[in-house]
Amino acid sequence: MSKILVAMSGGVDSSVAAARLVEEGHEVAGVTLKLWGGAQDSGCCSVSDVDDARRVAQQLDIDHYVFNYGDAFTEFVVDPYVRAHSEGLTPNPCVECNRHIKFDALLERGLRLGYDAIATGHHARRVDTPAGVRLARGADPAKDQSYVLYMLSAAQLERLRFPVGSLTKDAVRDEATRLGLRTADKPDSQDVCFITSSDGRRRFLGERIDLHPGELIDEAGDIVGTVDAVELVTIGQRKGLDLGGNAARSYAVAVDTPRRRVTVGPASSLLAERVELVDHSWTVSPVVGAIAAQTSAHGSPCPATLTDRGELLWSEPQRRVAPGQMVVFYDGDVVVGGATAA
Repeated sequence: MSKILVAMSGGVDSSVAAARLVEEGHEVAGVTLKLWGGAQDSGCCSVSDVDDARRVAQQLDIDHYVFNYGDAFTEFVVDPYVRAHSEGLTPNPCVECNRHIKFDALLERGLRLGYDAIATGHHARRVDTPAGVRLARGADPAKDQSYVLYMLSAAQLERLRFPVGSLTKDAVRDEATRLGLRTADKPDSQDVCFITSSDGRRRFLGERIDLHPGELIDEAGDIVGTVDAVELVTIGQRKGLDLGGNAARSYAVAVDTPRRRVTVGPASSLLAERVELVDHSWTVSPVVGAIAAQTSAHGSPCPATLTDRGELLWSEPQRRVAPGQMVVFYDGDVVVGGATAA
């Protein structure tokens, strides 16, 4: 049996993950991460989430700790999120939290404290392949979280456990109910943890960067409307674009933040044959050739080809990917890597 530190967010998935490891006979302790010190009313790791995690640990008769990573969270997640918007990018803060906090700082600290592995409640699986341990999709397609874990290397996966990855969400809740865990019926967290539902993204960013009104232009370069804050516009957006009711030009197809311009066009203009990529991350080594690529957490994989320059060529045109978003590469259900749209 192993000594395992479980990242307990206060939700049902990590609660059941800890319980499963206890039932398997491992030496288990729970840890909740204190990440954001500002206003918070949604997401994970709030004060109430810490309390829920602590009480579940008491139910399971395991130790529970709280690690404070507030400074690192601000440096690696919040500040880049704000900076990305000022540059006209569409960031994914949950990916950066996984990259820098959960599976970097926490993993390193857990190993330093003598734990054999770190476990989380993510809906993803570790699978054995002829080439070694790899990350694969979770058993529940509707809850699969492999997309936001694409950056994990083979070396990291050797030290990670995903105890609920083989379960559907309904099965997780059934197991929590069977065990009498207080989180059995707790709703899933859906939002960015440092953006409150009452204030929203506009106020959060407006307190940290200047937001500028912008022009909406059509693909011929003619001005056709306005937008309140060009920094808040993302590719494919319809809401918030003042186009005077012209449905033929209803989508943002390009954002030029320095010039404070957003190009708009019909849905057909959102289709692209390729994606320029930067910051590639591979499970083991770079892949060239045919793969399946997914462009959002709950999207569908589409056939594509990776060139030796790291560019993605779609087999058939696909919806344009907003710069700053992640494109994740799969071989069947197995993650082989990912990158950021340029």
